[in-house]
Formats: sequence, C-alpha cells, structure tokens
Amino acid sequence: MPERRRDDEYDDFEDDRPRRRPRDDDRDEPRARRPRDDRDYDDYDRPRRRARSQDEEDYDDEPERDRKRVPQKKLRAIALRQKVVILCIAGYLSAAAAQFFIPQNLRPILLIPVVFVVLVAAVFVFLLAIEVHGVGLGLLFGFLTLVPCIGLISLLIINQSATSILQRNGVRVGLFGANMDDVRY
Repeated sequence: MPERRRDDEYDDFEDDRPRRRPRDDDRDEPRARRPRDDRDYDDYDRPRRRARSQDEEDYDDEPERDRKRVPQKKLRAIALRQKVVILCIAGYLSAAAAQFFIPQNLRPILLIPVVFVVLVAAVFVFLLAIEVHGVGLGLLFGFLTLVPCIGLISLLIINQSATSILQRNGVRVGLFGANMDDVRY
C-alpha cells in the first residue's frame, strides 16, 4: 500500500475533524463543584438524552400515546372478554378435532355446539375489538368471526391485541387469559 503524502497547503484538516466533548479533567475544578454553563456543550453537536429522574424505574422509549395508562375498569372489561374469547378458541379447535372422531351420521349433532360457539365468539370479539380498536374494526372483526376459517384467525388477532394492552398496563397474562387479581377494582 503506498504511503500517503501530506502537503503543507492542505494542512487545514483540523477544521474538518469532529470535536470532542469537554471532559471534567480538562479543567482544574471538578465538574460537580463548578456551576454548569452552556459553554461545556457548545462544541458538542449530538442532541442530549433526557435525564432520568431518581424515582423512574424503567426508561421507556415508546411514544407518549402508547404509554397512557388504561383505566382499571376498562382493563377488567378487556380481561373478562379475553377469557371468553380464549374459551371460544378452545371450542373452535375442539370442534375441528371432534369432526374426525365422530361418525359421519352423527356430525349434524356437532353443528349445534359449533353454531353456539361461533355466535358467542362473534359477540365477544365485537365487544373486545370495540374496547381495543374502536367501533369500525369491532364490526369488521365481528363479521369476520362468522366466516368459518377466517373466524379463528380473527379470534387469534383480537386475543393478541388484548394481551399486548393488558401486559403493557402491568397485568400478567397466561395461557387462559389475564390474572384477575391484577385487575381488581
């Protein structure tokens, strides 16, 4: 590799070099004892991070709209409706598995509990989607629940949305839904 030659006419390379932030040991007096002045940061181009307060446990980089706390009454409604949606998911999956074990002539009897599960699922998906997303998506998810295979997908999507809202607000969520001790009045 050829060695680079530096000409004296191009000796102004120091102006292009990034400047370093002044440190405490650059001055005689320690930083803690001397008053803060803005000259310390004049040459420092990067924006400063928000300082954490002493009582702040978790530093959260989420936007302000995502950090809003949901009222306890609304969390309880979401938790209860999510439990019913999880039971409907279990009913959907058990009905799908039961059709392979029931003889052909008894399958119309299986239709009665399946219709019941689908109707309950449509109502509770609608109610849960209104709490989580709003009326427009509530209607959409409610109608999609009535479609045979897409209904299970809409149940899973709304269940995941409810789980994320509950967890973001400090409610523990397990396999069978939210821990109801976390959402007491």
